[in-house]
Amino acid sequence: MPKFIVPVDFSETSKNAARYAAHISSLVPDAQVILYNVFDTLEYGSDSSPLSTEGEEDTSRFTLMELALQSVKTELSGITSAPIVCVAEESHRFLDALERYVRENDIQLIVMGITGATRLGQMLMGSNTLNIVKRGIVPVIIVPPDTRSVSAKNVMMLTDFKDVEGTIPMASVKTVLNLFNPRLHIVNVDHEHYVELTDDYKAERAKLERELRSYSPEFYFIRMFDFMEATNQFVEDKKIDLILSFPRRHSFLSHMFKTTNTKKLAYHSHVPIVAISL
Repeated sequence: MPKFIVPVDFSETSKNAARYAAHISSLVPDAQVILYNVFDTLEYGSDSSPLSTEGEEDTSRFTLMELALQSVKTELSGITSAPIVCVAEESHRFLDALERYVRENDIQLIVMGITGATRLGQMLMGSNTLNIVKRGIVPVIIVPPDTRSVSAKNVMMLTDFKDVEGTIPMASVKTVLNLFNPRLHIVNVDHEHYVELTDDYKAERAKLERELRSYSPEFYFIRMFDFMEATNQFVEDKKIDLILSFPRRHSFLSHMFKTTNTKKLAYHSHVPIVAISL
């Protein structure tokens, strides 16, 4: 049973990611959506009693979180018929708790939102998402705040065609492709090879073509200096639903989360990004 986990802190960002997860779960037979909340561990006083604010004594925080998750579940039930499970856990280490749950419960995808076009917004809203990506537990779908995508028919895979065997986590790529069975567009944006493709490029492309031949990939080589402009244009032209990127090897995510350029894709695109780390 494919399992998609959505960390939910009840912000609009996380609920938007949950709605997206519900939409894509309807595309995958037997998929399950897990709404996951981690709330802070209570501090204890010298008499070993929990320190709590007035009004919390009669209702446990755990029960409150479960009730809140059930409210999100009710909304999602109108989007998908896939089973939706609510999980609330107490911990003061969100990232560690999420990683443990993912590993222990055979999760295929983490779905997380990100928002904030300002530096402060990125720091506050994007840090957990990016830190999860860096851990490389499983593929992470990053859902922009205004995503319109509710499908996965067309997937764009970005690569520089340099050491594809050592830099592309092929097993994770195939996990994503096997879930959605999309049309696969493999894209290289390059401003160096103006006249002809190098022999090294052709050899790396051949390796990738052999490895992914069962998915009938289509290859594109785009000669443009502006990486983000080329990416955005391709997304529009081919009606891309998802973008596959490999942040530890390539500069795609670092490009996206710089604030000096308002065209950066993560905050200004409507297309979710699947970040797959080695």
